[in-house]
Amino acid sequence: MGGPTGGGVGAVGDLAGGRPNRNPLAARDPPSSVNDTDTAGAGEGGTGADADDQSPVSVTIYTRENCSLCVVARETIERVADDLGVAVELDLVDVDADPELAEEYGERVPYVLIDDHPAFKYEIDERELRLKLLAAS
Repeated sequence: MGGPTGGGVGAVGDLAGGRPNRNPLAARDPPSSVNDTDTAGAGEGGTGADADDQSPVSVTIYTRENCSLCVVARETIERVADDLGVAVELDLVDVDADPELAEEYGERVPYVLIDDHPAFKYEIDERELRLKLLAAS
């Protein structure tokens, strides 16, 4: 079995294109008008886990309008979280609404953070997502 962040599609290494990998959430909060907070996996999933016993896992998706990969990423996260019975708090950030984010991410969306840690870029590996959500819950 390879390393958890191997070089394949969806793996996250240095995502800042040669610049230090910085988390823009640590520096500032995105404008509230670009956030879409949602909770998925309210304890109705297959593990019997009760959402009242756990805090939701923070999942941030950097996205943009008309991004089909972004839609797939969100649907995948919601479905897998529900299957696991893991509550997630989704924060959708439209990179085009902030010139700094638009410059930093360009066309590199979706970009997914789990508990403020880089997790996926472009595509989500469902097995890796399951492991990351379980580890964070």
